[in-house]
Amino acid sequence: MVVMDRIPFPRPNDPLVQARTEAVQANRGNGFMAVSAYHAAIRMAQGAGRLIRSVTDRGVVAVLDSRLATQSYGGYIMRSMPPLWATQKREVVLGALTRLSQSIRNG
Repeated sequence: MVVMDRIPFPRPNDPLVQARTEAVQANRGNGFMAVSAYHAAIRMAQGAGRLIRSVTDRGVVAVLDSRLATQSYGGYIMRSMPPLWATQKREVVLGALTRLSQSIRNG
């Protein structure tokens, strides 16, 4: 199981992040999406990749930051992740963890 308690956006007051964001905006782009959301998407994909390394790997990637489901950039970030099924239901996650635990014991 990999748990991500928040979306890993870069610090907005970081001078390099500010400069990159301003450069994108100067060219009429979306600085937040091109810099901050991109950074967060890469970090989240890397985090999920620590668990899911091949098509036969199983596990749970839990993202506890509700912004993934409520903000417009959530879909962009989700598309950067490995193909995962999503749920917000606690009992579904607990069921998956129970099945994984049983398969490890029986395997």
